[in-house]
Amino acid sequence: MSGSTREGAGSRSIKRFPLYLRILREMKAEGAEFASGAVVARRLAFDPIVVRKDFAKTGAVGRPRLGFPLEDLIDAIERFGGWQTQTKAVLVGAGRLGSALLGYPGFSEQGFKIEAAFDIDAYHNQQIAGVPVYPAEEITGRVRKLGVSLGILTVPDECAQKITNALIEGGVRGVWNFTPVRLKVPGHVVVKREDLAASLAVLFYRLHKDEESLK
Repeated sequence: MSGSTREGAGSRSIKRFPLYLRILREMKAEGAEFASGAVVARRLAFDPIVVRKDFAKTGAVGRPRLGFPLEDLIDAIERFGGWQTQTKAVLVGAGRLGSALLGYPGFSEQGFKIEAAFDIDAYHNQQIAGVPVYPAEEITGRVRKLGVSLGILTVPDECAQKITNALIEGGVRGVWNFTPVRLKVPGHVVVKREDLAASLAVLFYRLHKDEESLK
């Protein structure tokens, strides 16, 4: 049985919330105390109705003519997205892409921390961006010991399924898959696949179409 990979309207909505948080934190840094859906929509070039509906889902309460208290709105969005409770993660495949992800500081704002990384070529006491790197054969045992629920996969295609099996055996319930492989997982495991090639294809297509329209 395969885990969930489909994205519905709810998933599309969730993708907007990190953007809202970024804008709201910028506004807070600028000294603002309140934020309206219209102002946030204008900064992001979004439909104000969509933003208003998204904010309503969080349970945040606005004030007439003022909007939402910034602190309250930020807290409501973080609770709604589950970002107030830190999720432990591990990364497998400490090559160029994996190393870049290990060094990305924004993950902490999304509510998760990469506790460890694994690689077939790991050496003794290796660290990348302060994260310890262990041999791939230690995945299941260390994942179980760490109590990790999320695995990030940046490995060669041919070993993606084997590594996924080891992660799940260790207790992982979610896989962020950066390989093009369609993984076979139990029903309780959620898989989110990042198809970089497909994203680039869409980008290049739109760029080409825009260039043609300018001729």
